[in-house]
Amino acid sequence: MKRNLKVLVDKKYDIIIVGAGAFGSCAAWEAASRGLSTALVEKGDFCHATSANHLKMVHGGIRYLQHADIYRVRESCFERAALLRIAPHLVQPIPIVMPTYGHGMLGKEVLAMGLLLYHFITLDRNKGLKDPDRQIPWGRLISREQCLELFPNLNKKGLTGAGIFYDGQFYNPPRLALAFLRSAVSAGAHIANYLEVTSFLKNGNRVSGVKVRDILTGDSFKIYGRIVVNASGPWADPLLGNGIGLRLKPKPEFSRDTGFVVSRRLTGEYALACRIETKDPDAILSREGRHIFLIPWRDYTLVGVWHMVHKKGPEEFAFSERELKAYVDEINVAYPRLEISLAEISVVNAGLTLFGDNEPEATDLSFGKRSLIVDHAKEHGLHGFITIIGVRATTARGTAEKAINLIFKKMGKKVRKSKTPVTPIYGGKIEYFKTFLEDAVRQHRSTISEEVIRSLVHNYGSEYWEVLKYIDEDPIWAETVNGSKVLKAEVIHAIREEMAQKLGDVVFRRTDLGTGAFPSEDAIRTCAYLMKRELNWDDKRIDIEVKEVTSSYPLAFKTCLKKDLQ
Repeated sequence: MKRNLKVLVDKKYDIIIVGAGAFGSCAAWEAASRGLSTALVEKGDFCHATSANHLKMVHGGIRYLQHADIYRVRESCFERAALLRIAPHLVQPIPIVMPTYGHGMLGKEVLAMGLLLYHFITLDRNKGLKDPDRQIPWGRLISREQCLELFPNLNKKGLTGAGIFYDGQFYNPPRLALAFLRSAVSAGAHIANYLEVTSFLKNGNRVSGVKVRDILTGDSFKIYGRIVVNASGPWADPLLGNGIGLRLKPKPEFSRDTGFVVSRRLTGEYALACRIETKDPDAILSREGRHIFLIPWRDYTLVGVWHMVHKKGPEEFAFSERELKAYVDEINVAYPRLEISLAEISVVNAGLTLFGDNEPEATDLSFGKRSLIVDHAKEHGLHGFITIIGVRATTARGTAEKAINLIFKKMGKKVRKSKTPVTPIYGGKIEYFKTFLEDAVRQHRSTISEEVIRSLVHNYGSEYWEVLKYIDEDPIWAETVNGSKVLKAEVIHAIREEMAQKLGDVVFRRTDLGTGAFPSEDAIRTCAYLMKRELNWDDKRIDIEVKEVTSSYPLAFKTCLKKDLQ
């Protein structure tokens, strides 16, 4: 996967995709896999915003039972199964415990009915999943005693037990986007990061391409295509306004969704759903408050999500230490004796998510329910132009499939059936993940530690050998970066095969170095010097890159917080 800008000006594409978050990346794979000549451009790095900064849950739709939204239950369940099939190294099931209290709406009886109903609505939830470790089991009830064995610090007053249901979890969202992009490139797509769309090209009432600026050099050029897809998420509406003078009506609302990473495991293998006071105004059958989740992830715990309507532009994105303290206080009240402190928060995950319609200052918020696919020929009389704004990363593949179906029809072509629900993406050619992982550990344990091999297999799947091959070129690359689980070979691989252009690309998105905790400056500089050799950086460039990472780390608690002015 090389950054070759020349190829982008040498041809006219069937489809040009703007934006490489979860939805843009899936659209590129969907289009290329069905034979459409495809170009994708991204003004930052791939998967650098919301698609990387969420709670890493692959939702199977159980919560939509409260809304009687059976369509969304089925859609979410189908997409969860698809991800478990095509990316077994990056998506896995996770059990979630939901405590029950008394015998009313919060009791076991109502929850049992919900679990049973969900089971029958999703009887085909494991269709095509041969690997038992990637199958979603039945939900079930457990006793009060069993619940306290798992979570001894729960509030015991009125506790009657718990329900356990299973959902999915992303191991590393940026690497999932990269896997979709690498699959698209293998099918003929041309892609590039750090290319900003400055305007759209028009020929009468038809969009015919985009004008882009290379962020790295300042050079501008044009890319031509029959259909342009605006998949830039919260930037979609501003891009329409600035690039072509259009606005979506009604204007899409976004929520600033916030969670955080705690630097210790607060649970075992089970996640915990803690009820809070905020209610769901869309629920037809409400179990009172919403839930905050404590989720085991690697050596950490993910906590969230809190929502706040975001009225400003996507660039005006911040949160305060006061807000985060309020979130910590709320979870400590919901689960007494956890005693989470601000000092334990290693990373804050925050991004803008399509939301529902809410009154100003509302506390019980209505969430977004459907991704938007806007055909601008119908909305504005402008042909060859589509906008996608997604709701949840879980449904990115399915939304992309719908958009590409629409594009086939607009091009007057017979719609080719999508194969992406069953075709393994880059790294996903693994029939039984546990067996594959154990074989990899046995094969390499004499030269590489088990924890490093496990990390490699999770991140690169069946293609992890592509990283190890660099060790033959330089044995030093078999070393880890300052005692982390990241091999120096991964840094080289990120540059040569995954289009890493900046130090932050490697630290935040190509490797695990900065995904769970803020790395040391020594580790950051080690990566910088490896990149110096590959990209011919001078010492001044190294200092600039290191300063950019250490001073503007987008997720680190200690640098992301906007101090309250009061």
